Amino acid sequence: MTEGRVFDRIYRDYLKKFSAIDFERVRDRLGLNLEERCFIIPFLGTPYRISPEGITDCQGKRPSHDVSTVLFKYLLMRPEEEPSGSGWLTYKDFKDAAPFVEGFSNTVEKAISKNFAGKLSSLKSACEALNGMSVDLGVSYDLSVKFEALPKVPIELLFNDEEEEFPAQCSVLFERRAERYLDMECLAITGMILSRRLTRQEGK
Repeated sequence: MTEGRVFDRIYRDYLKKFSAIDFERVRDRLGLNLEERCFIIPFLGTPYRISPEGITDCQGKRPSHDVSTVLFKYLLMRPEEEPSGSGWLTYKDFKDAAPFVEGFSNTVEKAISKNFAGKLSSLKSACEALNGMSVDLGVSYDLSVKFEALPKVPIELLFNDEEEEFPAQCSVLFERRAERYLDMECLAITGMILSRRLTRQEGK
């Protein structure tokens, strides 16, 4: 079976599970916009429409498999009660993250550090294009930005640019309760999508 057919089967399986959920209950739990059994969900600054017919972007196209997977998991995992624990963690600090830590480090934090070393203003502009907001964490970073990856799932990006003897460094943080909204694989995918979109914005 080709990769495309595998992805299509996974997509259809998720769509079947999604179509069986209580739409009003999910709307209330996640604070989403719901229009005639169609959710409107912003994901890293891009709105998507999710209905029993499928997922589409603002051009009416089906998004990439990784974006679709995150959106389906987000809707299917929704916690029944508001999770506690609003402290911030690095990805590797989540208890179930071990299988994905190296990949997250390479494709998210190290990728952003490499792509934007010596280009602090470009990173700032790319963050703003994805609706990132500067935040003051009371610690010294060249750039501290908060993104609303999904409703109730914020991300913080911390970046120090390269200096004479020090390479650029990036850290991406999640709220502790993020694991109640997405599993570790989808949190890692979310970080990778952030890195990819920042790089894409930098190239415009």
